[in-house]
Order: sequence, then C-alpha cells, then structure tokens
Amino acid sequence: MLYIPLWKKILTIGICLLGLLFASPNFFTREQLENFPSWYPKSQITLGLDLQGGAHLLLEVDFDAVQKEQMASLADMARTTLRKERIGYTGLAAKKDFVTLTLRNPADLEKAKSLIHNTDKDVEITSAAEGQLTLRFDEAALRTRRKSVLAQSIEIVRRRVDEMGTAEPFIQQQGDDRILVQLPGMQDPARIKAMLGKTAKLQFRFVDMSINAEPGKTVPGVDILPEERDGKTIYLAVKKQIILSGENLVDAQPGFDEYNRPIINFKFDSLGAKKFGDATKNNIGQVFAIVLDDKIIMAPHIQTPILDGRGMITGGFSVQQAQDLALLMRAGALPAPLNPIEERTVGPGLGADSIASGEYATIIAILMVAAFMFIAYSFFGAIANIAVVFNLILLFAALSVTHATLTLPGIAGIALTVGMAVDANVLINERIKEELRNGRKMLSAIDAGYNRAMTTIIDSNLTTLIGVALLYYFGAGPTRGFAVTTSLGIIISMFTAISLTKLILAWWIGWRRPTHLPI
Repeated sequence: MLYIPLWKKILTIGICLLGLLFASPNFFTREQLENFPSWYPKSQITLGLDLQGGAHLLLEVDFDAVQKEQMASLADMARTTLRKERIGYTGLAAKKDFVTLTLRNPADLEKAKSLIHNTDKDVEITSAAEGQLTLRFDEAALRTRRKSVLAQSIEIVRRRVDEMGTAEPFIQQQGDDRILVQLPGMQDPARIKAMLGKTAKLQFRFVDMSINAEPGKTVPGVDILPEERDGKTIYLAVKKQIILSGENLVDAQPGFDEYNRPIINFKFDSLGAKKFGDATKNNIGQVFAIVLDDKIIMAPHIQTPILDGRGMITGGFSVQQAQDLALLMRAGALPAPLNPIEERTVGPGLGADSIASGEYATIIAILMVAAFMFIAYSFFGAIANIAVVFNLILLFAALSVTHATLTLPGIAGIALTVGMAVDANVLINERIKEELRNGRKMLSAIDAGYNRAMTTIIDSNLTTLIGVALLYYFGAGPTRGFAVTTSLGIIISMFTAISLTKLILAWWIGWRRPTHLPI
C-alpha cells in the first residue's frame, strides 16, 4: 500500500474542500449571497471590461497648460525675489516657455541673477548688456517635471475612480503623455469623462469689490472670474493671492441645509484651519470667493470668524452635482488638464457572447481531454480527469479570493490550463508503465513513477511559469489576464496532478487491493 503521511492527507483534502467553498459563491447572485451566513465567503470572480462591458477612455495630459502655469509661477517668483531686495525692473512678462524682464539699473544684473538662481536652481538665466534677463527651466528639470505631472495625474485619476466605487479599474500610462482608463461595469462615459477631465483646482481668495469687473477686462493683481447667481452670470475681481487651496482639505461630503437644498460640507487640516481662521478673523465684512477651475462657486461676506476649520459650500447644486464636486474635492486637483482623445462604451451583450463562447470552449476542452486520458490510461486516466475538475474548481476559488479580473484572454488561459493540467499525469503514468516493464512490482512502480517524474514535472512547469511571469511583467490589460489565469492554473495543476491523484490512487488500492494495474 502507498504510504502518505497523515498531515499530507489532511492538507490535500482540506485544500480541495476550501476550493469548493470559495468557488461556490460564483454560482449564486449577489442578492442570494446576502442571505447566506456571515461566515460564508462572498467573493466572486470579477469580470473585465471585455466581458462585463463598461467605459474605455484614453486621456492626454495637457502639458502646454502646465508650461503656461509654470511660466506664470516663474514670473511670480522673479517678481517677489527682486522686490524683496528692492531691485527695480520693467517689462516682466511670461511667454510660452520663458520669462523676460529688464532691470532698471544694469549694474544690478549679477546680483539679480544670483538671487533668482539661489531661489530656484533649475532656472537658466541669460542676459544682455542693457540689463535684460531671460529665464527658463533647463531641459533636465523640464523632463523631471513632466514625469512628475504625469505620475501625479495618474494617482489623482486613480483616487477619483476609487471614490466612484468602480470594481477593478484598469489605469495605466500610455506613452509619454497619455493615460488609459478602463472601468468595467460603468455605462455612463459622459459623466466619467467630466469627472476625470475636470482639473478641480480649489482656491479660496478675496474679492476686490472696489473694481468694476467686466468680462475681458485686464486689471493688475486680480482675475476677472464668472459666478453663476440666480440663473445669471456676473463677474467679480478676485485677487490673485491664494489664501488657501484644496491641498489643505482633509474631507468634503455632500449634505443638505435646513431647507433641504444640496450643499457640500468641508473640513481643513490643522494648518488650513489656522489660515482659514486668521483670514476670516482679520477680514470681517470682506467678500471671500471659493474658486473652482477659474469659476466662482460662491462668494459670501465674512460675518464672523470661522476658527474650527469647517465650512459649507452652497450654490444651487443638484444632488448629483454635490456628490461629484465633493468627490473631486476629496480626491484632489489634477496638476494639468486631461483631454479625452478616445472614448468607447463596451456593451455587456458582447461580454455575454464572449463568456458563452469561453464556456463552450472550456467544456469541449474538458470532454476531449477526459476522453483522451481515459482511452490512453484507463482507470489512471479517470483519476487524472478528477484532478482536472478540481484544478478548475481551485482556479475559480483562487480568482475569487484574490479578486483577480477575468478577461477574454483569461478565459483562453483557462481553456489552455485544462490541457496543461494533465501533462504531469501523462509523465507520471508513462513513468509507471516504464517501471512495470522493467519488472518492478505494482506498488514499487507507482512510487517510483511519482518520485522519478517529479523533477521533469517541476522543470517543465517552472520554465512555463518564467515565460508567463515575463508576459505579466511586460504585458498590460488583457495580456496580464491571460498570464494570471495561466500561472494560477499551472501552480494548481502541480498540486492536483501530484498530491490529489496520489491520494485517490492510495485510497483505491487500499480499498480494492488489486493484483495488477489497469493502465
């Protein structure tokens, strides 16, 4: 009789039972699972965009807008630095990729260059004899900043998608300036595009009520910004100085006021609460504008100091608008606008057809493999077929527990796994046959067959796993889905082909005590 330690028997049976338990939720709807006991697993296989349907967006980072903002910031830095040292200048202007100014006294040229360079080491300064300076960022700094903007944009997009509650989104950089977003189950690309494309730069700034604001009017030190009020658009002169920004927010939640109108309640961090408290305490009676993406959401008068760091935004929102705006405020502002250059909606009907085709392919693969194994190896082939069934059960359990996303190539990986799952059994059975031909007794031949086939099984599966791992590392999206299902299938097949089949065989021999092997 084959000897298998008790702990191996318990472990093998336990893994198979757990596989049945964790794979079973996939045979019930989510509503049915809600009625099951709390200890019962609820995780199901997550379907990818090509199976479940959803939204596909390709977004392009607007680096021109980033560069414009950087030049404006560079001009502000030069203005502040030179004024602090009382160095006179004229003609300060931010161009597309550089800033120019002319010093009133050319003798201050070297001092001005030293001050600006010490303030920002990434600035290149060229000068003319008449005191004219040209400021621009060096190429290495520009490349670093572009990479930083792209990485930050991906992170903000990820936060916004997570806040929307999308299961298993796919977000990835494409090229040097694009972001690919795939959202399974989301069927409203217009809302998604609006949510992801909005910069959501929140600012708190004072309003200069002494200026008669008109659209298109240029006034030094202020921005003429629009505000929607009672169905009309009015304009206010908002000071350029930013008292607070969205970076100091720690929370924003939609709610309702005493008249049941949608509002947004927000809260600052400790630093933001102090700044907000000082600003409101020292400017009683002033108008305080809350600006989002260069549009005024509201502009209330400061009546009392707000010292607890909490506030409320009203603005005639709908419930959906309040929820979306609160989401954007929580997720943070994008460092650059994102322009959608490609959008698609994948219908669930296509996914249903793909699932049905995948089911047919997998069932046919199982039947054909089962028939071949039974014809080739008789009873030993039947044992291998049982291992194939448990291979699929454990694979579904692993996909459910790990929340892996199943894609159409992933279904192809499952079908391929069915064929690969019997490879180890073929090697073991052929080795047993060879040992029997060499004159070994039945139990000795079985034991030798499993032991001597082990090295070949491990080597062949390990080389396949290396290839699949590289496919996962360098691949993207559906390619990774194929790699995940294939790698899990290979690992599980090694367990079922070696441990499970040996346990079934040992049990059968102990029960029937055969005198020869049906192989």
